[in-house]
Amino acid sequence: MTDLIAKTAIDRRLAEIVTPTIEDLGFELVRIRLMGGKTRTLQIMADRPEGGIEVEDCAKISTAVSAILDVEDPIEDNYILEVSSPGIDRPLTRLKDFDMWRDYEARVETSELIDGRRRFKGFLRGTEGDEILIEIEEGAETLTIGLKFDWLSDAKLILTDELIAEMLRQRKASGVIDESKYDEIEETDGDDGEDDLDAPETKH
Repeated sequence: MTDLIAKTAIDRRLAEIVTPTIEDLGFELVRIRLMGGKTRTLQIMADRPEGGIEVEDCAKISTAVSAILDVEDPIEDNYILEVSSPGIDRPLTRLKDFDMWRDYEARVETSELIDGRRRFKGFLRGTEGDEILIEIEEGAETLTIGLKFDWLSDAKLILTDELIAEMLRQRKASGVIDESKYDEIEETDGDDGEDDLDAPETKH
């Protein structure tokens, strides 16, 4: 379990509870966050191992996860459960994600300063052992550097025409795409673009 999937102690505990249920349904946990606020929100991001989760899948996961959380009761206060797809400009939370999305552009942040910086933007070049490889521009030079996966505090794909085209290709290949949904996609810089497909919210 990496800190990118579950950052806090309660997130990690929740991940331990829900991961077997999500995997039994044939999906993978991409990210889990328990958010504060007047009513707390438990955000779960899931995907198929090969990609291509749909709204109905999110609803199925939501029902199953709600049942196990009702039994385990790890959250004292009332909360809302939100299950979503990773979206197009998805977070990269597992080492294999950096191989899966090789040659696409990403933003990566590290928890410690690496050569005087924490933020890196460039093209993913796969992995090597426990390092992720990213091609960055340093002045007039283009360098491929290795960053240890354990150093990462955040990583996500950058929304580009190439990425949108690849997502459309994947969904066409799976035979479940509604192309009209992607006629107008605007670039977002933040979390707004992540929740691409959402199941109905479940209140607890």
